[in-house]
Amino acid sequence: MIRIGVLGGYRGTSMINYCVAAGNRAKVVAICDNNPEVIERQKKALEGVDVAFYDNFEAFIQHDMDAVVLANFANEHAPFAIRCLNRGLSVYSEVLPCQTLAEAVELCEAVERSGKIYAYGENYCFIPAVMKMRELYRAGKIGEIEYAEGEYIHNCDAIWPSIAYGDPEHWRNNMYATFYCTHSLGPLIHVSGLRPVSVTGFEGKMVGRTRGHGSKSGAFGLLMVSLENGAIFKSIHGGLYKNSVWYSVYGSKGEMETVREATGGEERLYVNADEYPGEYPKEEHREVIDPVVKNGVVEHFGHFGSDYYIMDEFVKAVSGEADANIINVYEALDMFLPGLFGYRSILAGGVPVEVPDFRDPAVREKYRFDRACTDRKVAGDQWIPPFSEGEPVIPEEVYVRQRQIWDKEKNGGSYVTAVMKQGSLKK
Repeated sequence: MIRIGVLGGYRGTSMINYCVAAGNRAKVVAICDNNPEVIERQKKALEGVDVAFYDNFEAFIQHDMDAVVLANFANEHAPFAIRCLNRGLSVYSEVLPCQTLAEAVELCEAVERSGKIYAYGENYCFIPAVMKMRELYRAGKIGEIEYAEGEYIHNCDAIWPSIAYGDPEHWRNNMYATFYCTHSLGPLIHVSGLRPVSVTGFEGKMVGRTRGHGSKSGAFGLLMVSLENGAIFKSIHGGLYKNSVWYSVYGSKGEMETVREATGGEERLYVNADEYPGEYPKEEHREVIDPVVKNGVVEHFGHFGSDYYIMDEFVKAVSGEADANIINVYEALDMFLPGLFGYRSILAGGVPVEVPDFRDPAVREKYRFDRACTDRKVAGDQWIPPFSEGEPVIPEEVYVRQRQIWDKEKNGGSYVTAVMKQGSLKK
């Protein structure tokens, strides 16, 4: 049985629930969060389960365990992952893997040095339709991939007080438009197994609805990514007004696409493929595939059940199962670095920018001291603004109003109850 510790009791709820559902495969042995309310609610939820609770990471990391789930803030995963790996613990790291290139260098080295499992928690690679898409592509169903599109559009206006807390320094209020790119680009990388080699970035304009809750970036980011085989991927993500999760891949003898989120995108995959390249409509094979029949356990997990599948693959990997389907540190960076370099493309006026391969230590060395990011306390004199035209000035009353809404929601328990019930919201 794999003994798991969880850092971050809000988003970490889904991973904790996996351990409860996993039977004798895994168990949660320790939970760490600096919010007393979270600790108390987890104690009630896990009453009768032998779990240690911590409000301090230094004490938590000393606990006797095999692996740690990192469900803390999205821009702070790398330092904690490195600490865990250096201690000999396997790591499941929620999105994102890092926020600077210097962190990426150190993270790769920690994984290589430790020999432990590092699994990136990009759960949209594990929604049922995307898993089936990967299986069919790897089996040659549509030939060699030539073009693909990924969308992760999530209008967070209604929940912004509950995820940014009215804090002007919260990472969500300070991320650049292409930062949170792995929900849209990640599944395309995981399906294809290809490495990105260059990227051109585009930034949506700043709009009133997002500025009104304190965000300092463009409303969405768009990446045009060139892959090692010459294919091109289009990836769009961010806060457009209506939600959409959708993936489409075109190959040398066919096409596959999911159904958009509003009409059951996690449940169904459309395939239109010829048996051999060069055959045309009279020979085409059209299929509508329902990829996975959910069972009574999986259907209760967030993100279309993917929170269950991705944790299950991590536990398999830590258990030594060679066929475990995880996203290792290099693939994680293949998913994330196009967003980072896409923003550098934007700042340079929209020119194509090379995406480095961090599998090569010599390539990594160039970026060892590159701390450029929008987080002042990490970047220091390498700080960059979250919007290409400069950091906007947001009136303090915007954040005061957001804090008031958050306090009301928190005290009412509506947000906390929803998160603790399923763990389906991003931290």
